[in-house]
Amino acid sequence: MKIRLFALAVVCVALSACATQSSPGYGRAPVAAAPQPVRCYDCGRVENIETVYGARENTRTGAVLGGIVGGVVGNQVGSGDGKKAATVAGVVAGAVAGNAIENKRNEQTFNITVRMDDGRRVVINQNTYSENLRVGSAVRVTGNRVVLLR
Repeated sequence: MKIRLFALAVVCVALSACATQSSPGYGRAPVAAAPQPVRCYDCGRVENIETVYGARENTRTGAVLGGIVGGVVGNQVGSGDGKKAATVAGVVAGAVAGNAIENKRNEQTFNITVRMDDGRRVVINQNTYSENLRVGSAVRVTGNRVVLLR
């Protein structure tokens, strides 16, 4: 009697172990996880747009490029001994004009504050921005530019 009871207990334990162990390839199909929203590392929303005056320094790049263009144009205009004078005058006039243009571009700029999707806050200084860009607009920061997404 004790052996039968012991054998019955062993069979019950073996069956219960088989019942809880899953067999590979059988049973219910695995439940697919819900797709996670795609996060954009360089995307966010505009928090603030502020007009700034005199925020950028003049790098003198405008003067250099203006001088080069003015020298080329002056060289094309003059002839003979006047060619040298026209080239020099073109360099000087181009440098002055290029410097003035760069100063004008740097006179008024805009600090655009963007709250990135990952929680960071980024401030980008631009010379101009799209008239459709407003506080709350979805944007992407590419380099030193804020680009409107929608």
